[in-house]
Amino acid sequence: MSGRFRQPIWIVPLLFAGMVAAFGWWGNTWLRQTIEKQLKGELSTTLHANVTALEIWTTNQMKLATVLAEEPKLHAMALELLKESDQLGTEVRRFPETAASRELANYLTPRLHKLGYGMAQLVTTNYTIVSDPMRGRPRQSPVVHEELKAKYAELFASGQPVIITPFKPRGPDRPPGSGGPGGPGGFGGPGGRGDMRADNFRRFDPNGRSREPGDQRPPDFNRQPPPEFMRIRKGDLTLMQVAAPVRDDKGVIQGALALVINPEAEFSKILSVARSGESGETYAFDQRGLMISMSRFEDQLKAMGLLENREGVSSALNLRLAVPRKNQPKSYKLEEVPSAAQPLIRLVTNAVAGGTGVEAVPSSDYRGVPVAGAWQWLPELGFGVVTQVDAAEAFRPLRVLQSVFTALVVLLLLGASGMFVFSYSNSVSLRKLSEVELKLKQLGQYTLEEKIGEGGMGVVYRARHALMRRETAVKLLLPGRADKEAVQRFEREVCLTCQLTHPNTIQVYDYGYTNEGIFYYAMEYLRGSNLQDLIANLGPLPEPRVVHILSEVCDALAEAHGVGLVHRDIKPANIFLCERGGMFDCVKVLDFGLVGEHFNGKRDPKNHSVAKAMLGTPLFMPPEAIKNASLSDPRSDIYSVGALGYFLLTGHYVFETEDVFELYEKHLKETPVPPSQRTTQKISPEFEGVILRCLNKDPLQRPQSAGELRAQLAATPRAGQWGSVAREAWWSQHRHLADFSAVKPPTGATTPVDATVKIDFASRFQG
Repeated sequence: MSGRFRQPIWIVPLLFAGMVAAFGWWGNTWLRQTIEKQLKGELSTTLHANVTALEIWTTNQMKLATVLAEEPKLHAMALELLKESDQLGTEVRRFPETAASRELANYLTPRLHKLGYGMAQLVTTNYTIVSDPMRGRPRQSPVVHEELKAKYAELFASGQPVIITPFKPRGPDRPPGSGGPGGPGGFGGPGGRGDMRADNFRRFDPNGRSREPGDQRPPDFNRQPPPEFMRIRKGDLTLMQVAAPVRDDKGVIQGALALVINPEAEFSKILSVARSGESGETYAFDQRGLMISMSRFEDQLKAMGLLENREGVSSALNLRLAVPRKNQPKSYKLEEVPSAAQPLIRLVTNAVAGGTGVEAVPSSDYRGVPVAGAWQWLPELGFGVVTQVDAAEAFRPLRVLQSVFTALVVLLLLGASGMFVFSYSNSVSLRKLSEVELKLKQLGQYTLEEKIGEGGMGVVYRARHALMRRETAVKLLLPGRADKEAVQRFEREVCLTCQLTHPNTIQVYDYGYTNEGIFYYAMEYLRGSNLQDLIANLGPLPEPRVVHILSEVCDALAEAHGVGLVHRDIKPANIFLCERGGMFDCVKVLDFGLVGEHFNGKRDPKNHSVAKAMLGTPLFMPPEAIKNASLSDPRSDIYSVGALGYFLLTGHYVFETEDVFELYEKHLKETPVPPSQRTTQKISPEFEGVILRCLNKDPLQRPQSAGELRAQLAATPRAGQWGSVAREAWWSQHRHLADFSAVKPPTGATTPVDATVKIDFASRFQG
């Protein structure tokens, strides 16, 4: 093999590898976009479900608190205590035990136990927690913590119940009565004097020992619980409250009844109503980025050193949702807790900024794990919520397919490289040798002189007849380029076209097979331009010239229809303008490759190949051919002639879209816009009417024959104005158009719906 054929051997595997890589990149991008879209939907749905459950829960909590605060007996006792505290004044730091306080505690305790609340407290409008005198000695009355005053102020101002997000009692190891936000002292502290939990009032006997279930002895409220119950360490306890206003008989707010909730038992569980995948979780946080619910990864956080590894410590109010340091210590130290200087994770930062959103692009979470998530800030509750899932789980299908695709690519490259090098190099060599031989020898009686056009299967040469010495165009199919069906279609085109002799139909002189088995046919050689190129180069044509062109097309079709042939592919690329025998602007109808027989109004019963096929060019296809090709008759060609005239007048197709199926729908159902509305040139109403009648969806409403259409064109006011003088003048000015060949493909811009198609659409359109 000569050296000039070696280079493609190395190019082919490189091109193939490039194509495989491009396909892999496209597939990877498409799959990632699909997964991201699905992931965003799942995260948004999960977040919405959790937020909805949370809103329902908070609404119910506020309703319960309101109902309890308005219960007549409890309401009266609460007002009495608030009145007593008001009489003692804000200067009094110790309140004496009274019968009213004991009565309130005994009445409220079983109701709290029944409703599932751990404790309660009564707060005045001065933010003072009314002291519980039930232990038998006066004690210091705590004040609402500064961080909680804003919520109580909101309640006193609006008169509406409020949810106070999780908080911790003040300070570690504080003795009872030392105060704090709902902490020890007052009704708010677990085990403190004001603790209204039902189990605490029954938990200890008169000697301070734990009471057994069923013990009927009355509780001793003056007895102090064991010291270990009184000790509260930082991180051991997290509380939240729901508070409702307490009004007097005039409707004036005198205080608030606050019910204390264990957030670990309810609030955090509400946020786990729905989860995304195995690693998904939903959590809540405040404006500072401090987690106020419990993480589902408590053990992992302790192992990472982000939480103190001690029983009873949870992530709620102990974990700031910041990006962990790269070298995070494995043991917890107070000074190593993420500080305000460390940036919050991206999902929390977005939520704190306000609004809602979802992000499928992975970013680090508070564990340092890449996640995708959705967020929402809840201004009415004063905190945000994030739903997230680990990116490793979310994009697992993508990684699996990437691995499989990589393995397949390696195998394909190894197997295909050798095969392509061998087979492609041989086919290229044989094809080039065949073309060289064809060019150097005579084809029957024709000498091939110059290749003037080439398509997917056929090659066209300018040739000269050995005896008659006239220029001829020879169209042939090269070996390896056309299958058996293509050869049969070309042979059919020749046989049918040979029956036509009208001057406006291209003349076929000869056809046959060479000794090498190559099918060919010889036809007249034309110099000029097809209408597709003409409009692309010079723009729309004037009405008189369009009338002239359509009239000659009708003359050619009249002969074809008369012998029972339907063209079925009338379009600009198949109509050629040339100069023949001193006649200028002579029309030639080309390419009868899709022609079909039509005898006495019926299809040829022997031709079943088109019964379920859609044949023609979509831009010029009549509705009946779209439904069923077997319905095509001479009136179908009339529709295409109307579409051709529309294009020549306006430079636009009747219907324009890049989607072939949408184009078919328009041809079937949509009424065309009159051509006068799509061009600046003047069009006579009579001629426009002829064009629109041709484009009627109902074949019965069109001109019924090419001869009838020819007569209607002749009756338009500008018919005959494109005379021989005008034609000769135009061709003298545009003589360069003779460089175009009749068999050369159109050079104008094309769209995906320009090509002639043969597709089985029986499943899409029923006749």
